[in-house]
Amino acid sequence: MSSVAAYAMAGPDAAFEKVTIERRELGPHDVLIDIAYAGICHSDIHTARNEWGGAGYPCVPGHEIAGTVAAVGSAVSRHQVGDRVGVGCMVDSCGVCEPCLQEEEQYCLRGAVMTYNSRVPEEVQPGGHTLGGYATQVVVTENFVLGIPEGIDLSVAAPLLCAGITVYSPLRHWEAGPGKRVAVIGMGGLGHMAVKIAAALGAEVSVLSHSLSKQEDGKRFGAQHYYATSDKQIFRDLRSHFDLIINTVSADLPINDYMKLLRLDGTLVVLGLPEQPLTVQPKVLAGRRRSLAGSMIGGIAQTQEMLNFCAAHGIGAEIEVISADEIDGAYERVVASDVRYRFVIDTATI
Repeated sequence: MSSVAAYAMAGPDAAFEKVTIERRELGPHDVLIDIAYAGICHSDIHTARNEWGGAGYPCVPGHEIAGTVAAVGSAVSRHQVGDRVGVGCMVDSCGVCEPCLQEEEQYCLRGAVMTYNSRVPEEVQPGGHTLGGYATQVVVTENFVLGIPEGIDLSVAAPLLCAGITVYSPLRHWEAGPGKRVAVIGMGGLGHMAVKIAAALGAEVSVLSHSLSKQEDGKRFGAQHYYATSDKQIFRDLRSHFDLIINTVSADLPINDYMKLLRLDGTLVVLGLPEQPLTVQPKVLAGRRRSLAGSMIGGIAQTQEMLNFCAAHGIGAEIEVISADEIDGAYERVVASDVRYRFVIDTATI
């Protein structure tokens, strides 16, 4: 084991404190990464505050990790010291089940090992759960380390490892592109990335937001249209209009109203996780052969594809860089939707 500095919460109501954590010694297939930046995802907040249950403490969140390779194990072939790399939401999977063999490790039938708060053997991590990227270093098996292309700064690349792939995967799966009308619900950390990527794919992009307060940003990111859903006339004017709707918010929405905005064979994809179950009227689905679907991040190969795509199109997250002692305040601002559009921790301040 090796000791590294990190920021952790000791319990669901605690403040973040600087601590020392242990990382496993480098195995033959492991990569040691000097972390430069770690994005703050709303999932970090839900987990650290035990809002989803099952949190382990001390909790070191962070699954939007960007940095450089500091050392590699003796059998590593994909990465070398000095490489610009990233780590997303997963750090391992079984590798032999059907989803894993199809490069969809996020759906591993045995359960992917997530970057933080996943149960692991005590000998792998003292405390028995993974510790994430709010730290100065991390050790990850080489198959789950991504290459960050030149031309994209590590700070704006970090949020791509969760926010970017979370929206890229459904946009690709449901074939967003020229001739497709795509709507994005919400203009937060996920939503602003969905707009940028859908526009770069060539789709006609609309934003469905509660108000027009971010309209200028939405248009700058590539949206052709921007609608305030507080105006109920919008739901009448846009009925049967979209091929694909990407829901990036966790709010309890009137889902049937949004489903009616889909054209024949249209799909609404749920990315946000609201607290209450969704109640869908069957006739809304049947009337236009509409589909309600979900999606969860993307596999490692697709995540690399996304990073290459974003670099080629000059796409990065809109960020506010903070120091480690500002994490508590940043959490409060995320909950209050007071960030445009992603906080990123400068780990040099840990």
